[in-house]
Amino acid sequence: MRPEPLPIGPGQESVWDYPRPPALEPVAERVRIEHEGRTLADSRAAWRVLETSHPPVYYLPPEDVSTSRLTPSRNTSWCEFKGTARYWDVQSDLGVLAEVAWSYPDPAPGYEPIAGHLALYAWAFDACWVGDERATPQPGGFYGGWITSRIVGPFKGEPGTTGW
Repeated sequence: MRPEPLPIGPGQESVWDYPRPPALEPVAERVRIEHEGRTLADSRAAWRVLETSHPPVYYLPPEDVSTSRLTPSRNTSWCEFKGTARYWDVQSDLGVLAEVAWSYPDPAPGYEPIAGHLALYAWAFDACWVGDERATPQPGGFYGGWITSRIVGPFKGEPGTTGW
């Protein structure tokens, strides 16, 4: 059962207007991630994936991410739209943050611009920013969307959304 989308205000967009299969678009704003007092990622060349009921997932070019702190995980997953994802662990001062980043080394047709780019879960890090706004993680821990005041839900991942 599809929920009732929340009203859209000026300068906002509804995740219920995002398409399926997901759209891919470049991000004009600076996207950055801070953790343990250091910058883990800082990009002005990110892409976002927009899928119905999900906040945007941001993909950053590897040259804009502190890849020396990444190690590949053995795990992969498969997305019906983008193909096979590879997971990454992030080395932190307090230990390993397991599988908190992922990439598509060889994405399906239509998603080639994000080949090798890295997406990171906002919940795993101290602060994730889109422009000057601090993003919050998509609910539920499974999905990787970043929520800002410009995005309106309800969002997949909230309690009771399993059947969407």
